[in-house]
Amino acid sequence: MALIELHNVTKEYVSGRRTLTALRGVSLTIERGEWVTILGPSGCGKSTLLNLLSGIDQPSSGAVIVEGTHLEALSQERLARWRGKAVGIVFQFFQLMPTLTAVENVMLPMELNGLRSRRRRANELLERVGLSEQAGNLPNELSGGEQQRVAVARALANEPPILLADEPTGNLDTSAGQRVIELLDETWKSGMTIVLVTHDRSIARVASRVIEMRDGLVVSDERSTPSYPLEPVYLSANGDESDG
Repeated sequence: MALIELHNVTKEYVSGRRTLTALRGVSLTIERGEWVTILGPSGCGKSTLLNLLSGIDQPSSGAVIVEGTHLEALSQERLARWRGKAVGIVFQFFQLMPTLTAVENVMLPMELNGLRSRRRRANELLERVGLSEQAGNLPNELSGGEQQRVAVARALANEPPILLADEPTGNLDTSAGQRVIELLDETWKSGMTIVLVTHDRSIARVASRVIEMRDGLVVSDERSTPSYPLEPVYLSANGDESDG
């Protein structure tokens, strides 16, 4: 059984008198241990797809199955519990709690899941992402790249099998973006399954599979050989765009 399965998934949004279609019958499978980068311009449906995989949103029709669980069949309460264990999410704009320190932000998902030894694991994760000395800093005392590394550590806190990343370098300069991609690469090599969405083709070269989307459809799906050593990732100027 594939780790992730989508079967004829559609997603529609109602805006006033209009119905907007974000996904148009998407079907695909993702195996355990893959790094899948989903490419496409703003508005192609790639972030919508990621939201369905995380259970943040639900399909209008079709099935989204992760580790054998049909997400469309779960209530919001059960989805929240499932999400806390099954996926780690890295957002473009970090979404750290501004009143919590770096280590407290990493501890938060563990507290919600009732895990023990939270501070020790949080400190270990911050050391892993190179930020042990900033553990006591608030988000506004960290650079954008540092905040995103804290966000990666937070996403790994509950040891989920899947890491979802939505334009994780889109709000960073080239150097900080490169460090985040290297960190994700290290995470993938440790056995994590990664699904990353971006409009930036240069990021795709470290993935094991590249899916391209246009107008809510998958237009290409190719296996690839990750390019090593990693070369600088040059981010395009509109890296802060998002899609529906």
